[in-house]
Amino acid sequence: MDFPNLKQKLVKMEMVDQIGILTINHPPVNALNADVMEELDQAINRIREEKGCRALIITGSGDKAFVAGADIKEFTGLDQEKAIALSKKGQRIFTNIAELEIPVISAIQGYVLGGGLELALSCDIRVADDSAVFGLPEVGLGIIPGYGGTQRLTRLIGAGKAKLLILSGEKFSAEEALQFGIIEKLVPKGQALPTAISLAKTITNMAPIAVSKAKKAIDATGLQELEKGLKMEAKFFGELCETEDKKEGVRAFLEKDRPVFTGR
Repeated sequence: MDFPNLKQKLVKMEMVDQIGILTINHPPVNALNADVMEELDQAINRIREEKGCRALIITGSGDKAFVAGADIKEFTGLDQEKAIALSKKGQRIFTNIAELEIPVISAIQGYVLGGGLELALSCDIRVADDSAVFGLPEVGLGIIPGYGGTQRLTRLIGAGKAKLLILSGEKFSAEEALQFGIIEKLVPKGQALPTAISLAKTITNMAPIAVSKAKKAIDATGLQELEKGLKMEAKFFGELCETEDKKEGVRAFLEKDRPVFTGR
């Protein structure tokens, strides 16, 4: 059944056997533009109030992408102040996902890039099918991941691997994501959502208070460092949005051209 009092076009919510299923529904690649982020914020606030929901699954519509990043067109007019505000809003929404008392599982297929990977990183468990293509390509736009990616990826896989992936901006396969420790389960194409539902059912059969407390205890490790790091990430994201390299990176992306960075 659909969630009552939540009539949205871009972020769909339904409940199946005490499991909430949140679907980013913004074809063709489920980009996280301002409207999607607003509906996502509303959906997460609603799920927090839903006492009958024992687990949440986040996925994307279609088979082309889980979420293929932010809408780069919205980056063209960002000055430092607006960029910091944008970063902090994304961080807040993704932190609200991470801090839900119930377990959150992402079911991933197709492209999971930039903000899409940051969304997946805010979940507790990631299930991906073998069509998934991962990446944090922000440095190629003259910016950095600004929705928590620099912090959550590092906490998940360590500084060395996080630097390898963020500083190169290169895409990598689902098999590599499994090897890096970014995803917990790799399944055949088309099986990410069914596998996530099966896993969620297993978890919802456990004692709910114990599940919630276990999640909270695990997440308590390094919490103060995460909050400090998120503030720094937002600050740097804002500073970068006033550089010539950022303007060149966004221009080249939108015009399907090769950027020429000058370090200014």
